[in-house]
Amino acid sequence: MRRLSIRGNKFTELAGACETSVSNDEYAVVVVNAAPVSRSFYEAQYDSDKPTIPTCWSSDTQVPSVDVPPWQRRASRCMDCPNNIRGSGFGSSRACRFSQQLAVVPQDRLREIYQIRLPATSIFGEAREEHMPMQAYARFLHGRDTVVSTVLTKMYFDQDSNIPKLFFKPIRPLREEELNVVSAMIDHSDTIQAITMNYTLTEGSTTSPFEITDGFRINN
Repeated sequence: MRRLSIRGNKFTELAGACETSVSNDEYAVVVVNAAPVSRSFYEAQYDSDKPTIPTCWSSDTQVPSVDVPPWQRRASRCMDCPNNIRGSGFGSSRACRFSQQLAVVPQDRLREIYQIRLPATSIFGEAREEHMPMQAYARFLHGRDTVVSTVLTKMYFDQDSNIPKLFFKPIRPLREEELNVVSAMIDHSDTIQAITMNYTLTEGSTTSPFEITDGFRINN
C-alpha cells in the first residue's frame, strides 16, 4: 500500500521500500475517501527502528476495537479510560491519540491511491483566515454544497508549528475527465485498504505502517 508521510514537516511518498521526498512544502491531491476518526495508545515510547502495534486502539473513539486483546484494553469505554485524560500524554496531550486515515490521489496520478494519516492538530480546530484544518475545510465545502472528492485540494504545512500540522485549501473544481477517474476510485480496493484500520506489521518492515500522530468522516 502506498503511503504519504508528513514526518519531519515534509511530504514523503512511500511505496514498499521506495521513498520519494517531495521537495516543496505543499501537495495537491484529491481526497477520495476518509475513515472515521480513530485513536490509539502505545504503552511504551514509540521507536521507529523497533516497530510495534499499539497496546490498545479504537476505530470509533467510543470503545476498544474488537481485535484488541482483552488483557490489553485499558477500559471498556474510551470515555472512562485514564489515557483519555488531558495530561496523560506529553505535556497537556492525551496518551491515547486521535487520528484519521484519508485515501488521496496526487494531482497528476489520479489512479494511485495513497494513505495519509492525519494527526489531531490537522483535523480539529478553527480556521485561521484561509488556513483550515480538515474539519473546518469539510465544513467550508459543505456550506457551498461541494463534495471534497470533486475538488483539487492543496495540503500544506503550518509554518508556525513545530510538529507536523497540515492545512487544507481548495484549488479548483475537477474537470469532467478527472471526475470520471476519481469516481471510479472511491470504492476501489486500494481506497478501502487505505481507510481501513489495520495494525498488522509488514514482515521485515523497518517502520510502522502507522505513524504515531494525534486525529471525522468527510463523506458522511
